[in-house]
Amino acid sequence: MTFGGRDWRSHPETAREMFEVFSVMRQLHELTAYLLECLDLNPNDGETSAALDAIVAVTYGKPAEVLTADVAKYRQRVNELTTRASKKVRRGGGVDMRGKDLMGASLKGADLRGASLRGAYLIGADLRNADLRLADVIGADFRNANLRGANLTTSIFLTQQQLDAASGDGRTKIPERLHLPPHWNVGGGG
Repeated sequence: MTFGGRDWRSHPETAREMFEVFSVMRQLHELTAYLLECLDLNPNDGETSAALDAIVAVTYGKPAEVLTADVAKYRQRVNELTTRASKKVRRGGGVDMRGKDLMGASLKGADLRGASLRGAYLIGADLRNADLRLADVIGADFRNANLRGANLTTSIFLTQQQLDAASGDGRTKIPERLHLPPHWNVGGGG
């Protein structure tokens, strides 16, 4: 759409610009996904709706408009809005582990309901049977984390990429909008 149906193979002169636009567009789409989830959490939030409209408008722009978009400014605003939505939904509850280094941590069966795990490093962490309902996991690094049997049904800002980077099984409970990664052992073991 941004390039009027042209592709870089048929129009190699556009390749560089297309790749640059793709990089920006991907970030803008990530931000819109977070704002849409904010609106799911608080449907009547006019500030979130306005921020979403502004970002979506950029995604419909010409390549030059996309490339000059101030993604850092949008990211900062989205951070403010997701933080506010998170606090409202979590009602200030749960432990604050924002940005913590929890690499390889043993959190098996942990009650992390309502926790803030924003930007936490959970690489290789054992989260088997952990309760992560209403936990804010935006930006948390779940690479090689063991989520077998964990409950993430109402985790806030959980992405498919985070699940894809982790391991889990058929007992792992996830939000309906996401799917169990094909590499997970969905037979149940653990």
